Amino acid sequence: MRWRPCGDAAALAEVDDLDTVLRLHAAVAAAREAGALPGVVDVVPAARTLLVRCASSSSLEQTVESVARLSLPDAVPTASEEVTIEVAYDGEDLTDVAGHLDCDVTEVVRRHTATTWRVAFTGFAPGFGYLVPVLVDGDAHPLEVPRRPESRTRVPVGAVGLAGEFSGVYPRVSPGGWQLIGSTTTPTWDVDRDPPALLTPGARVRFREVGR
Repeated sequence: MRWRPCGDAAALAEVDDLDTVLRLHAAVAAAREAGALPGVVDVVPAARTLLVRCASSSSLEQTVESVARLSLPDAVPTASEEVTIEVAYDGEDLTDVAGHLDCDVTEVVRRHTATTWRVAFTGFAPGFGYLVPVLVDGDAHPLEVPRRPESRTRVPVGAVGLAGEFSGVYPRVSPGGWQLIGSTTTPTWDVDRDPPALLTPGARVRFREVGR
């Protein structure tokens, strides 16, 4: 674990892989819930980093030392509550995804809906969650596919896509290079909701088919 300063009251932990981020995030969350990290006001995971923000610069050094001493769980705990997103599997890249996976479209849909997903982190746009499958040791990733060779200049709101190890839902119209397999009317970002983001780090997600 390598630490980088971020302003006066935050530090960025750099680790080797996403699995370590998920386990470190779980350990920090458990320590905060137990009152062992009183100076921490925010924790932000990403693909290879975890940002820890403190209330003041005076508590930062002690917080970093405390986080560095945490024992990481062997497996990432699964959230008790589950978010269900209804999807019409009508994406422009559905056939291409089936080709990448050497299966038919029905099997792509089956794998996507049969998988329990976890929000690893958020980014790119407000409300965009990077979802990874919850796997048992030895399980292969069910839907790992490359990004499109060229990004689209306009991806519609609600588009459901795949890229690398991730699945995700576009919260608003934007450019994007993910393989689009479906669409949803479920809003993943709503400023009138508390919290605005439907998908937050650590949340458990399932997709339910409502059409093709």
